[in-house]
Amino acid sequence: MVENRARGNTANAARPGSDAGVLVVGLGRFGASLAATLDELGRDVLAVERDPDLIQTWSGRLPLVEADATNADALVQLGAKDFPIAVVGVGTSLEASVLITANLVDLGTPLIWAKAISAEHGRILQRIGAHHVVYPEHDAGARVAHLVSGRMLDFIELEDGFTIVKMRPPQETHGFTVGESHIRKKYGVTVIGVKPPGQPFEYATESTRIDAEDTLILSGDTVLLEKFARRP
Repeated sequence: MVENRARGNTANAARPGSDAGVLVVGLGRFGASLAATLDELGRDVLAVERDPDLIQTWSGRLPLVEADATNADALVQLGAKDFPIAVVGVGTSLEASVLITANLVDLGTPLIWAKAISAEHGRILQRIGAHHVVYPEHDAGARVAHLVSGRMLDFIELEDGFTIVKMRPPQETHGFTVGESHIRKKYGVTVIGVKPPGQPFEYATESTRIDAEDTLILSGDTVLLEKFARRP
């Protein structure tokens, strides 16, 4: 789940390019995973952490600096102003999370993402100026709940109840084409594509055949997709 700041502010904010540098504050599980992935993707990333043990763990594996980001002067000294994107991965200490986010706002960071561990935490971060607030623990729990409740293999909820899922086809579709199955008419969901085992993904047409071992990619309302995924 991602919450944006007031729409007017977010929509009018300058959006950094896809190669913009990213400052990641906090090397807990969320921050470390994010920083490592950005680094693997070739992005200019700098991780900031004040825990010496975490610094030692990630030393040589990530570009990083040991500093206390709750101190505004420390952020200035490490060159935080040079990064158009910052991610505050600190979540266990609400005070530290708020102070770091406020410091980045004061520095004029164009785009600030911040991790929250509760709705109250998230509202505070938004009020002080975070552009995007994410809830990793909530999102992971919700995603797994959907995956264990049916034949879904993957689940991505976008917004306003619109979702994209990857799943095994119900028995009633085996051996029939998308058109013959009448999936959209019966269940209100759309087959985007079909991927046979060992074959490349192909966008679905009315004549695309569905077999038992195929993987379906579908889109639609979350509730309707859940019902379809529970078909035998």
